[in-house]
Amino acid sequence: MAGIETKFLFTLKLRQVEYHSLGKTPYGERRIDSLAGEFEGPRLRGALRNSSSDWLLRRFDGSYAPDVRLTLETDDHHFIGVLYKGYRSGPQSVWDRLAKGETPDPSEYYMRMAAFFETEPGKYDWLNRIIAIASGHRFPHGPVYQFHEVL
Repeated sequence: MAGIETKFLFTLKLRQVEYHSLGKTPYGERRIDSLAGEFEGPRLRGALRNSSSDWLLRRFDGSYAPDVRLTLETDDHHFIGVLYKGYRSGPQSVWDRLAKGETPDPSEYYMRMAAFFETEPGKYDWLNRIIAIASGHRFPHGPVYQFHEVL
């Protein structure tokens, strides 16, 4: 059986526009972030539309579980839905430093996602048939992800 190979898809840069806390729910502390941002790669580039959000969960074990729905608009005006979920975990000291405006080194925490795409037939419909994985780096203003197609 062959190993898993990947191919760079795009870089995604996100910014939090606003957020609303649902407080402590039965699953953990839930926060809903409205997102803005841009993406760029060799086969597609563009910006997020206003319907993009992260239903971020701070779990009881202290880790974070992003649950993200994005609407991408490519620079040639095609819309692509993206769903990604994953985990962000590390020592509390990392999250405390982020809250103070510092940028911890990505080697100090774990931030990985699995992504799925949905779009109409045409130029980008190949996205409907792939899975992507992403690794992220958290900055005080928001995360930056490198998405890779799983071949």
